[in-house]
Amino acid sequence: MRTELKTRLAWVAALAVIIAAAAWQWLKPAADDGSFVRGNGRIEATEVDVAAKAAGRVADIAVNEGDFVSQNDVIARMDTKAIEAQLAQAQAQAANARSAHETARAQVAQRKADAVMAEAVLTQRQSELDVARKTHARSQSLLKDHAISDQQADENAARARNADANVAVARAQILAARAAITAAEAQVAQAQAGIEAADAVVARLRTEIEDGLLRAPRSGRVQYRVVQPGEVVAGGGKVVSLIDIGDVYMTFFLPEVAAGRVALGTEARIVLDAARHYVIPAQVSYVASVAQFTPKTVETQSERQKMVFRVKARIDPELLAKYPEQVKTGLPGMAHVRLNADKPWPDGLQLRLP
Repeated sequence: MRTELKTRLAWVAALAVIIAAAAWQWLKPAADDGSFVRGNGRIEATEVDVAAKAAGRVADIAVNEGDFVSQNDVIARMDTKAIEAQLAQAQAQAANARSAHETARAQVAQRKADAVMAEAVLTQRQSELDVARKTHARSQSLLKDHAISDQQADENAARARNADANVAVARAQILAARAAITAAEAQVAQAQAGIEAADAVVARLRTEIEDGLLRAPRSGRVQYRVVQPGEVVAGGGKVVSLIDIGDVYMTFFLPEVAAGRVALGTEARIVLDAARHYVIPAQVSYVASVAQFTPKTVETQSERQKMVFRVKARIDPELLAKYPEQVKTGLPGMAHVRLNADKPWPDGLQLRLP
């Protein structure tokens, strides 16, 4: 009886082995013909740091971790009270410079009027000199004929000399007026330079105040806040870190034999460990030109197989725009690359999206 039971068990075991062998032959995957290659990797995205241009205190942070922001959105504000006070002072100096410029222009106009007046005086003095010389000449003729007294002749001569001196004074006044015009014009130029310098200071301070508004350089999602309001950061200090959810890719490594066959734009599929029921389309956007983990000697084929190259498979930005909430970095998974474009994707790698 015991022998018969052992015999039956042996037949059952043999039958189970036969069935398992048949099932394996039916279900085993097709032999790899080199049309596909895969590699382990993690989802990554372009990271952008929003930093303070100059040292200062963080007044406020307008976003929280996980918030979505658009390009040029205000992310944080720096304390700019001291700069605003400097701006008020600079604006007052600019107003003073403009007032000085107007005063200098008025002085130029006055000096030009003085020059016109001096030229008129010179004309008058030249007329007086002409009359005085003629009178002196007639006096000398009359004196020879004893028609006038010596005193009268002397007085006419003195008048001629005085008129000649008055002409010299009038000419000197014209030169002085012209020199005053040149000086006044120089003051106008100096005042104009003062206006430009003051305006430059105002523009610089306004730029510094504008730089105190930290804006998002591109659209994305807030990854984390590096500092909190009230903290002091150095120039270039990070305040908020963003990730561009429109530039998401998986970085993985392929052996040199496979990497040599991968071209930019090659179609790929990404399957994440956390969501194996989804298959995400991607394209190869980068293949490293230098191998990583390369051994010191690569003389044999077995050693060459240890050479691996970094590869990036980038997900279509339009697809990412449809699922912004589902985009997460750091998730591990597997990237599958199709090396033979004529080979169809297997059923397990057909596109399946949320």
